[in-house]
Amino acid sequence: MAGTVITPSVLNSLFTAFNFKFQDAFKGVEPTWKKVAMETTSVTTSETYGWLGQVPRFREWIGERAIRALDSFGYTIANRTFENTIGIKREQIEDDQWGLFSPLFAELGRATAIFPDELVYGLLQKGATTKCYDGNNFFDTHAVKDANGNLTGVANCNLTGSGPIWYLFDTKKLVKPVILQKRREFQFVAKTNPNESDAVFLKNEYLYGVDGRLNVGFGLWQTAYASNLPLNRANLRAAINAMVTLPLDYGRPAGIVPDLLVTGASLRQVARDLILSDLLAVDGAPGEAVLSGAVGMMTNTDKNVVDLFWTPYLP
Repeated sequence: MAGTVITPSVLNSLFTAFNFKFQDAFKGVEPTWKKVAMETTSVTTSETYGWLGQVPRFREWIGERAIRALDSFGYTIANRTFENTIGIKREQIEDDQWGLFSPLFAELGRATAIFPDELVYGLLQKGATTKCYDGNNFFDTHAVKDANGNLTGVANCNLTGSGPIWYLFDTKKLVKPVILQKRREFQFVAKTNPNESDAVFLKNEYLYGVDGRLNVGFGLWQTAYASNLPLNRANLRAAINAMVTLPLDYGRPAGIVPDLLVTGASLRQVARDLILSDLLAVDGAPGEAVLSGAVGMMTNTDKNVVDLFWTPYLP
């Protein structure tokens, strides 16, 4: 029975076809990491973000300028290399079965596009045990100077509960809570020459894959808040208040305005009810009157107070 005779021309055509499926799926995906992370470009093995920290406050200019050096925290993000490889047997090409692999390469393109999501949200889950630029864990009590220049602690979390963690972010700042550092973009490649590939020569297998270099690290802890208390009106308000009243050095307001609530799958419906509903069940918090004729319900005055997003990469 006739089949495909494998020639360099056939292999080039296969690469073109598989690459088209990969690129088409890759471009069709809108990753969500941009909601909470900023992208930076790396030009070497690692990058040091010495500029992370607080900008000195303004003062009235009387006499000479008062030079204040920025703290150099030496926070470094080292690049990592990632790959994903698919092997196709020679016999599968000879027997004209290669067309069955087109959906697989499309899925590879989709998986490549959303892989940064896995890195970004995976890092957030480690925020209570992973250090950021000031040497403390990202979600922790951080030291700032009060109005008199004395150090005091400010927390950007309340992890005294036992439930799933939910997050508040200020995403309008130029520096985001997470940094996605890219060294080399993901590229679709192939090893199909028996003179160059041991897989072809020894295993009769043609290799197609994708690889790239990147990593993630933490940006400004001031722009994020984490809580594992129950996601309800009282705890959401407390978290928002903690962010909007956050001070920087010498009592200067940080100007943080949370605008995004992020949860995992387990809290997605609770978050929708809390943020999008017109009415809420009375939870005992002060300042809300029970609606006439609606026993146990009250107007949701926090409706749309922040945007809402949930991701399957959080529990």
